[in-house]
Amino acid sequence: MADGILLIDKPEGCTSADVVRAVKRRHRPSSVGHLGTLDPMATGLLPLCIDGGTRIAQFLGAEHKAYTGRIRLGAETDTLDVTGKTVAEAPVPQITAERLTAAVAGFLGDTQQVPPMYSALKKGGKRLYELAREGVGVEREPRPIHLERFEVAPSAVEGELDFEVRCSKGTYVRVLASDLGKALGTVAALATLRRTEFGDFRITESSSLDAVLEREPGDLPVLAPREALRGSKEIAVDEKTAFGIAAGQRYVLDRLEPPVSTEALGAVIAPNGRLLAVLEEKEGAWRLRRVVMPEASELYRP
Repeated sequence: MADGILLIDKPEGCTSADVVRAVKRRHRPSSVGHLGTLDPMATGLLPLCIDGGTRIAQFLGAEHKAYTGRIRLGAETDTLDVTGKTVAEAPVPQITAERLTAAVAGFLGDTQQVPPMYSALKKGGKRLYELAREGVGVEREPRPIHLERFEVAPSAVEGELDFEVRCSKGTYVRVLASDLGKALGTVAALATLRRTEFGDFRITESSSLDAVLEREPGDLPVLAPREALRGSKEIAVDEKTAFGIAAGQRYVLDRLEPPVSTEALGAVIAPNGRLLAVLEEKEGAWRLRRVVMPEASELYRP
């Protein structure tokens, strides 16, 4: 079994946990977990950490994500998407290009967003979606989000809008759809959603779940940990330095070329070309975050 990150194009109708279970049953990795949960109605990019790939999961939080989808105007649901129960309806005014452009502009850049009740956030030790199912509503504090790009256009289906958005992590696209409906003088719900980017990963690199399940057990098209950390600064080291870092000798890091201010993470590459450790920049110097190779013998593994 190869260590690394498996990029799946999640199909509609299954949970992210369902995808993990399916890969486990077919390929029997010793450990597997997913990054960035997708709702069952959503499709698109779902990264899975396979075996040794789990050791870098904490460094793949994805500061930004990108989606495409469709918004349905005229009806709002309790879940803010079309899988929920309709709780409000309103007429849809004429949406001119000028009106749409003005409404969308209000969401760009740094804004605040109130998380939805149907979310995994906790209040008083209980998930918000659990409270929502009990008919309990609680006050939620707005959270800062950032929209780098938000493009919206009338869909081929009357009363619906197609969109593309590139946003910071923690952004709820369901809430964005609902808020846009209000900005246009009506109500709205998210009709479809597809994730196309997760940090430095792209949907074009992914494999369908069916294709992955059809492969021979253990044969997975993973990105090696070194490739998965493509946004980090690579730092190649010699054998002596590699063994020092593997042993957790922090003073060895002083031998490395110091980081520049924009280099948040450093990927230490062993002489065999594999990822040895992950560093972080702190006060102008490198600090050890994690040794990825748990055994020094792996330094000799190709």
